[in-house]
Amino acid sequence: MMLLLAAMVLAAGAAAGAAALAVNIMERKQEARNPFYRVVELTDDTVDPAIWGKNFPLQYDDYKRTVDQVRTKYGGSEAIPREPTANDPRTVTAQSRLEEDPRLKTFWAGYAFATDFREERGHAYVLEDQLFTERQHVTKQPGACLHCHASVYVTYKKQGEGDLIKGFEKVNAMPYAEARKLVEHPVACIDCHDSQTMQLRVTRPGFLEGIRALKASQGVQNYDVNKQATRQEMRTYVCGQCHVEYYFKGPEKRLTYPWANGIKIENILTYYAENGHKDWTHAETGAPVLKAQHPEFEMYNQGIHARSGVACADCHMPYKREGALKISDHHVRSPLLNVNRACQTCHNWTEAELTQRVTTIQDRTFELRNRAMDAMIALIGDMKAARGAGKTDADLKTAMELQRRAQFMVDFVEAENSMGFHAPEEAARILGIAMDLARQGQLAVRQPDYTPNLFPSTTPSVKPTEREVTPAPAGGTGSGTQGGGGTNH
Repeated sequence: MMLLLAAMVLAAGAAAGAAALAVNIMERKQEARNPFYRVVELTDDTVDPAIWGKNFPLQYDDYKRTVDQVRTKYGGSEAIPREPTANDPRTVTAQSRLEEDPRLKTFWAGYAFATDFREERGHAYVLEDQLFTERQHVTKQPGACLHCHASVYVTYKKQGEGDLIKGFEKVNAMPYAEARKLVEHPVACIDCHDSQTMQLRVTRPGFLEGIRALKASQGVQNYDVNKQATRQEMRTYVCGQCHVEYYFKGPEKRLTYPWANGIKIENILTYYAENGHKDWTHAETGAPVLKAQHPEFEMYNQGIHARSGVACADCHMPYKREGALKISDHHVRSPLLNVNRACQTCHNWTEAELTQRVTTIQDRTFELRNRAMDAMIALIGDMKAARGAGKTDADLKTAMELQRRAQFMVDFVEAENSMGFHAPEEAARILGIAMDLARQGQLAVRQPDYTPNLFPSTTPSVKPTEREVTPAPAGGTGSGTQGGGGTNH
């Protein structure tokens, strides 16, 4: 009798457990069927990410975590306390790259970056760090800077009375202080997502025009990225809206991506050689030089991950599970801070081994970067001494051209925030050529009739190919094992 009673109790418990499990499964399935709940109505003018967060609380919670400051060996940022002032109310900043490497002051002599250059912080800080940098006090920055430092899509529309490009042109030409009054938030949800479908989209005119010019150089005319790009490509293109090389074109300060010849460094140098652009005149040498910005998109496109169809978001915003939901992690950060999801989805090695592989690549790149920087500082020193000895522009013409090329190539790797990881072989190639050009420049200082080997050629014989832009994985849009629709973002 007791055994029968015990069996009945066990059976009842098992039945209750099975019922609870079934209910839980049904709840999770129902949760998965509703990736978000429409609490508020979003429009194409809803800028505040907190309002978007009412419908997408999980993504918004992650987005807010971009305030975190965590340093990696060659990137990330360290929270440095500071005393606020009337001109700069920040109580925390990031480490100064000028203090870490004083050679940069000579490298950028005469340019605003020689005054203040700090490690980049997360998306949450991009607007305030642009506003309060010391560079604002030594140069008149244009409104064009807001293109990548603010949620500026709606501002462009309003300033252009509904015309995005006209608004873009108007804001570009404004003084920074005037344009800054028109925006309120750093980069936000609306800059990458359609408010009705949540699909990814490009909103930055600089990229819309730049990718169209790049595609035209490959024989594809009138390319419309928001209509013709695959979903997997868009998971890179929305990042490429800002993480690129650019310059301000003409007195109207039109923000332009120099991609009309391609996106390899030779193509970009060709572009600048053709239009004669210079960012500033070097204070110690008199050379008309170029400042590379943050060419992650260009460098990444030369690497194995781009060739394999891996998007920026796969590593910097990897998918994760929250209950029954699969979402991409909007806490955008270094994959080294998230190795499990960012790397081990594809690579079947331990976190320690994967981290060591990355570190090895970066250590080697950093050594080459230091050697190239030493060569540049030596060239600048020789040219400065020659100026002091009475040498003229005519005497130093060849040396100045060599400095212009070598400096841009070193800066291309210096400003690209992966310390070579995005494309290790390309970074090593660029730095190797830069060292050679700098040493040739030293010869040209001593021998004004020196005939240099101006590699890389600024008139490449081979046009860039379609494979210079991120290919989708074999089989279509890349949504297969990556999973989900637009709401997964």
